[in-house]
Amino acid sequence: MDRQLDRATFGPAWLRQPAIAECVTATIEAAELEHGLCTAHAFVVMPNHVHLLLSPSRLLREVTRWIKGASARRANLLLHRTGRPFWQDESFDHWVRNRAEFEKIRYYIEHNPVSAGLVQTPEQWRYSSAGRRAQAEGLCHG
Repeated sequence: MDRQLDRATFGPAWLRQPAIAECVTATIEAAELEHGLCTAHAFVVMPNHVHLLLSPSRLLREVTRWIKGASARRANLLLHRTGRPFWQDESFDHWVRNRAEFEKIRYYIEHNPVSAGLVQTPEQWRYSSAGRRAQAEGLCHG
């Protein structure tokens, strides 16, 4: 299904816009750093979907509702489309059962832009945990 999403040529593609992708990325980071709702282990904002590997500090539905609600409000303001749905109602969640599965999922998430042909390395995709790490390291070393 993710391969189909990566190649989709239909449906809203608001996440292709850098300001919108940045808005969603910042909201995920705020959920962790400012609001303590979760620990975000890995994430990627793709042109038409998002992957997020997290450990919730509250009920998962509360965390996802906050992330979706906050990012939708901010994105809709940027798009001049307030009061209209931004995200689909449903989300797909999966409970990670062991460390090997966790690492496999983390790798998959951070390499999704590479698999989709958007970049050569995960660190090049700025709307991901890998890209954010690379930016932070560049700021510290640059």
